[in-house]
Amino acid sequence: MRAIAYDQHGEAGRVLRLSEQPAPAAPAAGQVQVRVLSRPIHPGDLAGVEGLPGGPRQRFATPRIPGVEGMGVIETVGEGVQDLRPGQRVAFFPVPGAWSELVTAPTDLVVPVPQGLSDETAALMLVNPLTLLSLLRAVEDAQHGQAGPVVQTAAGSSVGKLVSAAALKHGIPLVNLVRSAAGAQTLRQRFPGLPAISTADADWRTQVQDATGGRGAQVVLDAVGGSLTGELAGLLADGGTLITYGQLGSGSTPLESLALTPRALTVRGASIGQWMARTREERAEDVAFAARLAATAPELFEVAASYDLADFAKAIDHVRRPGKSGTVLLTSPAP
Repeated sequence: MRAIAYDQHGEAGRVLRLSEQPAPAAPAAGQVQVRVLSRPIHPGDLAGVEGLPGGPRQRFATPRIPGVEGMGVIETVGEGVQDLRPGQRVAFFPVPGAWSELVTAPTDLVVPVPQGLSDETAALMLVNPLTLLSLLRAVEDAQHGQAGPVVQTAAGSSVGKLVSAAALKHGIPLVNLVRSAAGAQTLRQRFPGLPAISTADADWRTQVQDATGGRGAQVVLDAVGGSLTGELAGLLADGGTLITYGQLGSGSTPLESLALTPRALTVRGASIGQWMARTREERAEDVAFAARLAATAPELFEVAASYDLADFAKAIDHVRRPGKSGTVLLTSPAP
């Protein structure tokens, strides 16, 4: 089978290779094998390939295949599998090796695709909505029952748009931050009633203060990090919480520069990687929410472009293109 693999950490465009890899083992009891047709490129996928910033560039004896989310068609089912059948369209997460043409997965990580949903939307219907739920729970925890202004960075991203839609639905006083005036204008048109501010404006911090009624933010949701972290901590009201869930930015910010102690600030992480710690029943509820959202609001699952696995280098370049809107997909032809 074709697969994109790497045997050492490094810049994704340099260390990834398209190669022929052995097909995964046939499904055991309680498993299915899926022929993958489409899978997204998430920032976390590339971060996994590249390793921790400043960390050692590890080499691996066995090539690794990125990706944990995708959609496809079931080829075979293992013993005892009754609710899934060959030929059925499914989405899956978290299943390592999604950037290949075949994966074998436990049935509890495989979800039937709602009828009428496109393959493109199905490929995106799990990770981003589940990330949204984890962020909403983190915000609720940080608010301690006292709702206040929330600021989010990377508001034009796929997850950022889901957060905006949820804010409008649930009455969350959200302020959106993006990198450009054009991006801010696009967001204002897409989500009327939510302030959108460009960090390219010289007075963007003052604009945020005004948008939060002069109180500062109770919570900042940050997918950028890096050198922006100090600026974001400065937007918080005393006692506020900075929730970080990505590392899209460059540079770094020393922790001691954030005045955590005198201002009683909290910094915490939120990660989709912790989702499997939820109970089976809780995960089933979350997945049902994701499927409903995809079926009822497919416009929130925007695709920037689709590329065949062989064109992964072009796809990665597109992921990093300034002003990109939507998620880039890697595709395989249907059998």
